[in-house]
Amino acid sequence: MLKKRLVSLRKEKGLSQYDAAERLGFSRGKLANYEQGTRQPDYETLIKIADFYDVSLDYLLGKSDKKETDRDSKNDADNTEDANLFFFDIEGLTEEEIDDIKRHIDYVKWKAKQERGE
Repeated sequence: MLKKRLVSLRKEKGLSQYDAAERLGFSRGKLANYEQGTRQPDYETLIKIADFYDVSLDYLLGKSDKKETDRDSKNDADNTEDANLFFFDIEGLTEEEIDDIKRHIDYVKWKAKQERGE
């Protein structure tokens, strides 16, 4: 799903692989590998891509069809997720830092599914 979303988002922006790769700070070959599914981006790279295209990690990874990020608004589902983070020491962290933790958890879950072939 990731490779399809990457191609679709790039085309929606009207960018060539060369243009998108340059703006992201990648080589064209690296981006092509992600788009072909022959290489998987690491967590930091996924965040960079999601930020560049202004989509959520859930959308990039195929967990949601909703492109929008939840950066500007919180809902009850987010509050439930926060309650599930009780085992982390999140005191003193900003909302952005807490969101980074959530994105990392989503990435680890996605990567585990990829490795299991799900």
